[in-house]
Amino acid sequence: MIGIQFALEAEASAVLAALAEPQIEMHAGRPFYEGRLAGRDVIVAISGIGKVAAATAAAFLVERVEAAILVGTSGGLGAGVDPGHVVVATSLIQHDLDPRPLFPRYTQPDLRMARFTPDPVVTQAVGAAADQVVTDGLPANDLGLGAPERHDGLVASGDAFVNSWGSSRRLRQELPDVLACDMESAALAQVCVAAGLPFGIVRTISDRANGQAMVDFAQFLTLAAPLHLHLVTGVLGRLG
Repeated sequence: MIGIQFALEAEASAVLAALAEPQIEMHAGRPFYEGRLAGRDVIVAISGIGKVAAATAAAFLVERVEAAILVGTSGGLGAGVDPGHVVVATSLIQHDLDPRPLFPRYTQPDLRMARFTPDPVVTQAVGAAADQVVTDGLPANDLGLGAPERHDGLVASGDAFVNSWGSSRRLRQELPDVLACDMESAALAQVCVAAGLPFGIVRTISDRANGQAMVDFAQFLTLAAPLHLHLVTGVLGRLG
């Protein structure tokens, strides 16, 4: 059984439409869809937005699945990480976590770590699926974007929506290697690391996190949902 987590139902719409024999259960007020996809038994979790929501959903998944992947949209921060691109997380950090002076900034006290590393086997499958998405290409004409690219690196999560030049510049200054930001990924990563569950994370870039969206977000979600299905089925087909 593989767990697939999204923050928004719109991000998961194509995955949910492709789910065979779906059964829905509600846990902590959030929907979990169990069924089959790409020949695999899966649970698709719709967590809602934010770290607490993401961690709550992930805490349910870790008791039911053999591995988890988180898919969704995020804001681009790194140089050249533009709308329509795909980011494969190789490390995760909570950019708003600051337990100083008890522990260094960004450090999760219980686990004594600031950065969480996804499972290499799952991440390899995620990366191969991302490569296929890049090869096949985003509907660039519909979005007015250039050809998609893949990026691998740090994704930062926090409970503040980053959508201004000032906030995005601050994150780049404090975390020079950051590629993208969202509100969920590092929370799922923390739960999976604590539980010893293999996980991987991939994000499609919807904007540059600076308040100047190049495309309408609702339109991007409509066109990105099939990409998310492509990514998910690609990962499932590559996991043993």
